Amino acid sequence: MAQQEWLYGLHAMQAVLENEPERVIEIFALKGRDDARLTQIVNQARRFGISVQFCQRKVLDDKVHGEQHQGVVARAKPQRVMDESDLDRVLEKQSEPFILVLDGVTDPHNIGACLRTADAAGVHAVVVPKDKAGGLTATVRKVACGAAESVPFIQVTNLSRTLKHMQDKGVWVTGTAGEAKQTLYEVSLTGPTALVMGAEGKGMRRLTREHCDQLIKLPMAGAVSSLNVSVATGVCLYEIVRQRQQ
Repeated sequence: MAQQEWLYGLHAMQAVLENEPERVIEIFALKGRDDARLTQIVNQARRFGISVQFCQRKVLDDKVHGEQHQGVVARAKPQRVMDESDLDRVLEKQSEPFILVLDGVTDPHNIGACLRTADAAGVHAVVVPKDKAGGLTATVRKVACGAAESVPFIQVTNLSRTLKHMQDKGVWVTGTAGEAKQTLYEVSLTGPTALVMGAEGKGMRRLTREHCDQLIKLPMAGAVSSLNVSVATGVCLYEIVRQRQQ
């Protein structure tokens, strides 16, 4: 595991300072920027005794290889990778678990967007396979706008086995697939639920599909055959939210 990682973006920085300030080693802020949110981050970091250095934009750009850092970059200790034991704790804690599973989604912008929507929808954990999936990179954290620090992001060794384990715990596993006979508006999505979203284009892997209790699809009325995975995830999660609130 890397000894350190780079974090950037205002939301991501605020979230890590609020939730895990002990991880932050030092912060680099844009020199001469008069911004209330940046000032708040700098003041909060100083209260925790974290060193803050003010730099020219090029220095910040170089540290994150040209990514959009919004004027703040931090060198931090890597976050502990959550695994199956963390998922068990989530399942035990919640009477009606609400889990999002991403199978083979690798694009960090999509993972970050899914995390952000999962946080807004009240999802208790996001589960991904360790292989053939993206991890919690700095880009994911920035796109997630703080959700990477608030929603457990759990990486499992064997996704099929994890789905079976959730089923044994009473969780109903719903997968999304274009060939499904029913749309998400025609099935019950209440109670302990895990929603499985596949990679764009490829969809869920065969073994993942076989471990689902039911398959659903989004109704597609136009010319396009599929939606971006983060958009489709948002549509599905909020239909589950709607049904859970009834």
